[in-house]
Amino acid sequence: MDARAELERRLTDYVTSLRRYALVLTRNRDQAEDLVQETLAKAIAASDSWQPGSDLRVWLFRILHNTHVSERRRAKTRDDARLMLPDPVEESDPTKRIELQQVLDALEQLPEAQRLPIVLVALKEMSYAEAASTLDVPLGTFYSRLGRGREALRQIVGKAKSAKFKLVV
Repeated sequence: MDARAELERRLTDYVTSLRRYALVLTRNRDQAEDLVQETLAKAIAASDSWQPGSDLRVWLFRILHNTHVSERRRAKTRDDARLMLPDPVEESDPTKRIELQQVLDALEQLPEAQRLPIVLVALKEMSYAEAASTLDVPLGTFYSRLGRGREALRQIVGKAKSAKFKLVV
């Protein structure tokens, strides 16, 4: 089987993960779907650059991430409106829903360089090496961004809980 045929056969294994990551990046279902479609088209067009036996998942996530970054740059030049996070999944326990919303709100406040490492590791369950490769940054830089992001997230969530406690008291 040639490389292109193998790539096309294996692409379907990653479509769901690509959609989830695209939704986190774009915060809009239609834009996420467009981003995934563009990623798949680019992957097929660049099938000759993919090496069979290499990690297809990381390669696809890198294409998706780079495509998103390029689109964001274009959007900034056109002064597009800021994208919003999707509504969180409904939870039957209102306390969990509130906590989830607080974390999503806190995550939204982080700069993209700190938010993306957290998303890739915590939500996409990538290893640090896979996530660093996806973002195309050295592993040390990735560790630094992840650490700063986690600390900032803790502080933001901590302040939100403190403020809530003070209001109740």
